[in-house]
Amino acid sequence: MPLEAVESPRLYRQIADQLRHHIESGEFPVGSRLPSERELAEKLGVSRPSVREALIALEVEGRVRIRMGSGVYVVDPPLQAIARLWAGSQPEGPFEVLKARELIESAICAEVVAHVEPADIAALDMILEQMESSDAGGEEILALDRSFHTTVAGILRNAVLVRCVGDLFDQRISPYFRQLAHHFETAESWRSAAAEHRAIRDALARGDARGAQAAMHRHLQKSQERFSQSFGDAGACNGPAAAQAGPTKKKGRLMGTRNKQGDIR
Repeated sequence: MPLEAVESPRLYRQIADQLRHHIESGEFPVGSRLPSERELAEKLGVSRPSVREALIALEVEGRVRIRMGSGVYVVDPPLQAIARLWAGSQPEGPFEVLKARELIESAICAEVVAHVEPADIAALDMILEQMESSDAGGEEILALDRSFHTTVAGILRNAVLVRCVGDLFDQRISPYFRQLAHHFETAESWRSAAAEHRAIRDALARGDARGAQAAMHRHLQKSQERFSQSFGDAGACNGPAAAQAGPTKKKGRLMGTRNKQGDIR
């Protein structure tokens, strides 16, 4: 038998796999409510963002439905959707992508200041004006967001860095990221993002390398915080009366899901 490459599974995938197993075994039957984010994080020994990524993955699969302010409920999944989703390679977790962007784009901002020209600031101004005046959401505002970040990277005149920033941003069109955005992106969150973009632009315009680096770092940290809000579950993990016996009687059977490095998110 030929040897095959070994891939270390992402933490959120391990969590999703374990929750999926409990759903398929009937411990969390259709109609029941899963334990809260906090409870799952404590039982599994991981962070709440990692649990959230796993729940988003299960929602994209059609295994659960997230009801803001109520909880996460098990639903009967469409088999075709599951087969289609896992037919290709699985995307990276949204928080993993955001963390990578925070590190890479902050470092880029520190280098960019020495290369800024008036035309670069003018290009950023044009993007910001459109973002700040736009009433549209969805694809249009997302495209402007992408343009801002790739334009900042483009100041270094390095096509590899522009492609890197663009490729990382494009992870936002993955099913997991789209589902996460569906729950947390609002007109207010986009206004906040535009204001954070302007702080980056202003630091670049005044030649403040540390300020630009800090502004980009702060912006992408704020992005993670916006996506890290609780789903607002009610705290209790009971579903309909017929389902209560599943998760409540077998609480202790959820096992920890740490990798060798632990959960570092």
